[in-house]
Amino acid sequence: VQLQAYGGGLVQAGGSLRLSCAASGGSLSRYVMGWFRQAPGKEREFVLGISRAGGSTSYADSVKGRFSIARDNAVNTVYLQMNSLKPEDTAVYYCAASIQGFDPSEYRYWGQGTQVTVSS
Repeated sequence: VQLQAYGGGLVQAGGSLRLSCAASGGSLSRYVMGWFRQAPGKEREFVLGISRAGGSTSYADSVKGRFSIARDNAVNTVYLQMNSLKPEDTAVYYCAASIQGFDPSEYRYWGQGTQVTVSS
């Protein structure tokens, strides 16, 4: 499966942004999906994950209450809704697919990333 993330951009602190991740070459319903991010000079970190049917989610503490994840398997797309953005959310955001579970080490397929910049 090939993944393409898009929707990034520049937003002011406190604003919102929605990222999308479109899949091709396979049915998204086969995969647990996740979003990761990597800020300059930092390691890539897990942000959120969603189960195959969307019934379960996993969140990093840093985004609980502000970010949410959703999926529409009918259109092979996963979404990341980001609200109350903070400058520390600035990073390249990646979507990824896992054939197993939520564990960050299990994601095998990656999109190319989309830049999110939050200005103070």
